[in-house]
Amino acid sequence: MGEFTLPISISFGHCDPAAIVFYPNYFRWFDRCFHTFLAERAGGHKAICAELGAKGIGLIDVKANFPSPAVEGDEMSLVLSIEKWSDKTLTLGYEGKVGDRVVVSGSEIRGLFIQKDGRMRAGEMAPLRALLDPAS
Repeated sequence: MGEFTLPISISFGHCDPAAIVFYPNYFRWFDRCFHTFLAERAGGHKAICAELGAKGIGLIDVKANFPSPAVEGDEMSLVLSIEKWSDKTLTLGYEGKVGDRVVVSGSEIRGLFIQKDGRMRAGEMAPLRALLDPAS
């Protein structure tokens, strides 16, 4: 399935008073990277949900490590990779680099949420996998 890369130009507004990227921005960029991937791969979140009868492809868990600071003026490449498909979840890996230096690494677990019996439930991931990775 390969990887997906999102370039991010770090600006003053992304940084905290110490002049390094304010850590919540990395989580925002993880989400942006995922949704840009969906748009390029299968028409976007809204179109995918409409096709699959889902309410959303939601976040269940997220983690990150920040081994080196990024600062204003840095150009970061954020790489998304699909690490694991399970029956009800999808695990995504992220690595952000400025040049060869890793500034963030992390992961997300996402689910395909459906409405069933009046409640939000985790749906089967196979239909989503078929849309995102037709060769599987």
